[in-house]
This record gives sequence, C-alpha cells and structure tokens, in this order.
Amino acid sequence: MTIEEPFRPREKLLEKQRYFQSIHKHTYLKGPLDKITSVAIPLAFAGTTLYLIGRGIYNMSHGIGKKE
Repeated sequence: MTIEEPFRPREKLLEKQRYFQSIHKHTYLKGPLDKITSVAIPLAFAGTTLYLIGRGIYNMSHGIGKKE
C-alpha cells in the first residue's frame, strides 16, 4: 500500500497557518482578495437590485412599458 503525498509541503502549510493566525481581522476577510468576494460583489448586487426596484416602481407609477 502506497502513502499518498500531501497536496502542499508541510513548511508551506505552517507558514500559511502562522500568517492567518497572526492577522486580527474577521475570518472572512483574511485573504488578499476576500474584500472583493465578501464586500464588493454583495454591494454591487444590492445596488443593482435597488436600482431595478426603483425603476420598476417609477415605471408602474407612470404607466411606462405596459403591454397592450
């Protein structure tokens, strides 16, 4: 029976563990690109949603875009 090699060398794993344990931020913001996925994308979705809801309310109140 063969022993499976680890995906990442132990030294690299220990280095990453030390890095992440030394940062005093929220867990979901520890990586270098986590601000994009945890903050920017949800804010973009929220902004788009609010814009589309506002446009729909405006169109309904003015009778724009009705189908005959």
